[in-house]
Amino acid sequence: MSHVGTREAGVLVLHGFTGNPSSMRIQANTFAELGYHVELPRLPGHGTSIDDMLATDWSDWTGEVEAAYQRLAARTKKIVVMGLSMGGSLTLWTGLQHGDVAGLILVNPATRAQPDDVVAMLQKMVDGGNTVMPGIGSDIADPNVSEIAYESTPLLALLSLQNDGLAPIAERYGELKMPVLLYTSHNDHVVPPENSEHLAATVGGELDHVWLDRSFHVATQDYDRDTITSGAAGFVARITGA
Repeated sequence: MSHVGTREAGVLVLHGFTGNPSSMRIQANTFAELGYHVELPRLPGHGTSIDDMLATDWSDWTGEVEAAYQRLAARTKKIVVMGLSMGGSLTLWTGLQHGDVAGLILVNPATRAQPDDVVAMLQKMVDGGNTVMPGIGSDIADPNVSEIAYESTPLLALLSLQNDGLAPIAERYGELKMPVLLYTSHNDHVVPPENSEHLAATVGGELDHVWLDRSFHVATQDYDRDTITSGAAGFVARITGA
């Protein structure tokens, strides 16, 4: 999704690991309706077949995020980045790459690699010839909603997220001086809330940390989706002066 807005601000919106843009469409559409420039890219390997994701890694996803960021930067000087889960990891990466980003909005972000023993276990599975493990998608409390996500998790891609993505940035959040809006579900069965707590304890800028009581991991589609959408819209308006 790419939307040309009327306001002098834009929002880059990023979905999560094995998901696709549909998990963030409510928020992206709201930003578009409010007149903001919007980019909601589909990350390489996502939203088609898991076979397409098997050969992708952190560099592919950051490459697409950077391209989407530059598309926005060509239209506006004020950019806010919003992401869910690995989209949150990519949001943090973008903030570290571009210190002039106006603000960051994170929903249940992965902020640091899994413990060493878990990463070693994943590597052992790969070394044993495994390419996938059971999926992590659609962790949603609302029984009437489901996330469109792959039914399996590609192991090499997951290892790249840990080793290439999260490990190098996990101790750098003090460099982030822009305002941050952080949403964390108490009951997240995919990314432990400790990831948010690590970010909250180390981020360098103004932080508004909102805890969610009713939603699971994919909170952007869950019971708290309206709370997130309205809060994000207010945050963008405040920090961009739009």
